Amino acid sequence: MRADIYLIYLLLRLLALLPLRALHALGAGIGRLLLALGARSADVAAVNLAITCPGLDAAARRALLREAMAEGGKSVTEIIKVWGSGAGRALQLVREVRGAELFDAALASGKGVIIAAPHLGCWELLNYWLCSRTPMAILYRPPRIAAIEQLLRKVRGALAPEQVRAEGAGVRTLYKRLAAGGTVGILPDQKPRAGDGEIAPFFGRDALTMVLLPRLAARTGATVLFAFAERLPRGAGFRIHLLPAPAGLGDADLATACAALNRGVETCVEHAFAQYQWQYKRFSADGLVSPYDGPGRVAVD
Repeated sequence: MRADIYLIYLLLRLLALLPLRALHALGAGIGRLLLALGARSADVAAVNLAITCPGLDAAARRALLREAMAEGGKSVTEIIKVWGSGAGRALQLVREVRGAELFDAALASGKGVIIAAPHLGCWELLNYWLCSRTPMAILYRPPRIAAIEQLLRKVRGALAPEQVRAEGAGVRTLYKRLAAGGTVGILPDQKPRAGDGEIAPFFGRDALTMVLLPRLAARTGATVLFAFAERLPRGAGFRIHLLPAPAGLGDADLATACAALNRGVETCVEHAFAQYQWQYKRFSADGLVSPYDGPGRVAVD
């Protein structure tokens, strides 16, 4: 491991001694400061909330934006606890699991399991919990700084998932794992590359949506479950949710399947609305009018 990456690891270990409540308070403060400074991430979140919550009045939407920015900050600082404590101790932060019986039944079927984990709550802790139950492969895009992968392997330890690159060989690996009855994890709301997606509604507006997950489901017959780790208030820990996939996700018609995929993400988000990564430009893509810039920008109260 590179010396600078090892120093980061040691710093994580040290800072992880802080209570989760303190780290969440720090993250919330950072998120609110970014909002006060008019950061680009806050502007993107404001546009996304204007799109997804048209029925809220201006005051309610501003309050939701403030909460979403605070939760976004928490999602960054809580990683110190999750990574720095080690997987075993981090799992002690899980206070409740809802839907575990769905996961157990899917594993027992032997048909393979696809975990659709949106950008919601603490997905790194969700990875730990899933990998504590069964080996899992996850689809990912390599970090821009290659040495970060060394850090990820170090902090995840024995509960590290198999990391499969989002490319041709990696996708074939996912098919093999599912055919063998294994478990794979995918971020269902990750914006695909141009030409690799299907336009489907997301909270009432068109969004470029991945086709890989529906295709995996259709071709393998694997069970699809949506999952996320909800952040509990006042640093109390996390609640893991596992939910069944909406009907139609494995449909041969990609428009139908992608619409069902987005409905599944929406259902998860409704459980912990402010904890979704609203700072992400979910509605921008080639061929779509961007709501974030230019003449197509959505008005924010």
